Amino acid sequence: MSLNPLRGGVALVTGAASGIGASLAAALAKRSCNLALADLNQNGLIEVAARVAKFGVAVSTHVLDVADADAVAALPREVQSHHDRLTILVNNAGVALNGRFDQVSLADFKLLMDINFWGVVHMTKAFLPILQRERASNIVNISSLFGIVAAPGQAAYCSSKFAVRGFSESLRQELAPVTSPIVV
Repeated sequence: MSLNPLRGGVALVTGAASGIGASLAAALAKRSCNLALADLNQNGLIEVAARVAKFGVAVSTHVLDVADADAVAALPREVQSHHDRLTILVNNAGVALNGRFDQVSLADFKLLMDINFWGVVHMTKAFLPILQRERASNIVNISSLFGIVAAPGQAAYCSSKFAVRGFSESLRQELAPVTSPIVV
């Protein structure tokens, strides 16, 4: 058994052009994990891809809006054209929205849910068949402290992160031990 279970695997990271996603990409690349990086920000993707490629891993970039269900449904074919497999799905893409519920428009609330929650659901649905072909694979869904406790002025964000947490916990039970989602 390898001391580095990530070596030679392929991780797909959404929201990879900055922040947590870019940091995760670097950490995975340092452990010899190949990467498929997805984000709306093409320039940020190119910069992150250049930084992580220095670790000698295969890197592909994919401009993607996780709120676009059709684009998400097309992504598995695109990722597989660059990589033979997928061993880790990191659903990290997300946005925040500050404001009391009575101040936030329903359109903005819906957009946040489309990105933070439905993006996770659509990505998981699209890539689960590929992940299930692997002897071992993982789904990592990034939540937040606000997926555990609620805060004023965060009704939309908390709703999305509580939903991610509930989805992930149910999925963990349904898929164990084949593929175990991890909520962070």
